[in-house]
Amino acid sequence: MRAKIFLCLLCSLPLALAGCEKRATTQSVTSASQESGQVKFDACGLIAKEEIEAIQGSPIKETKSSRRSDGGFHVSQCFYTAAEFSKSVSLAVTQSDPDSPAKRSPKDFWEGSFGRYEVEAKQREGDKEKKESLREQTREKGKEEESVPPKKIAGIGDEAYWAGNRFGGALYVLKKDAFIRISVGGPDDEATKINKSKALAQKALERL
Repeated sequence: MRAKIFLCLLCSLPLALAGCEKRATTQSVTSASQESGQVKFDACGLIAKEEIEAIQGSPIKETKSSRRSDGGFHVSQCFYTAAEFSKSVSLAVTQSDPDSPAKRSPKDFWEGSFGRYEVEAKQREGDKEKKESLREQTREKGKEEESVPPKKIAGIGDEAYWAGNRFGGALYVLKKDAFIRISVGGPDDEATKINKSKALAQKALERL
């Protein structure tokens, strides 16, 4: 009885309450996954903290995992919080949700999202005048960033693209019937971030 009263008092404190809610949520998600047959793995187990630290050059203070199902997909995420916060790393794994009536394939989603860029890239070659005209139109609409297509990355997975933006970017890698998204923080230039992302993505793919 005393133990129960002590636990209740702990959970009445704001910080402890957050912890209790987090544990309850985790238990609920885990239980639901076991009952439904959803993908049962923790994205944080795909890349070790020591591997992140070796590449980012900053200790990893903690990892936070989360899972969600949406639109026929099951997404497992992990956020690696670095001591130097700007060097934190985000990892997400997208797979089919076996319990969703949508029965969507990540591979089909990938083709719809990235497949068209190869065709568009060929169309843009040798057509600089139209390309410049398109840039001017997008600038006028305030959507210049959207006009920059993803960059195809060789040497990893079945197919990979780097989607860059003014804040950094993210590497998307397709492997069989799943794809991962990894984003590394820090002050590095784009080329360095791509190389770091590839190195970490390779480790994740080996354990996926």
